[in-house]
Amino acid sequence: MKQLVETVCKSLVDNPDQVVVTQIDGEQTTILELRVHQSDLGKVIGKQGRTARAIRTILAAAGMKQRRRYNLEIIENFDQQQH
Repeated sequence: MKQLVETVCKSLVDNPDQVVVTQIDGEQTTILELRVHQSDLGKVIGKQGRTARAIRTILAAAGMKQRRRYNLEIIENFDQQQH
């Protein structure tokens, strides 16, 4: 799932080298934290959150098959000095 989110988001943004997805596994839920360059934040969220909602829908559908719940969190304050 981490690779799926990474691939989709890299195709949406202007700075694909700064897309970082961190996976945090819980018992039944996995949290995927998405960090992108500040200027790409709008592209990942989309108008009225449609793009983010679509990515979350894909995760929910794929998670049903794995009997696992996936949450996508888009982290806004990306520290530019990590890269």
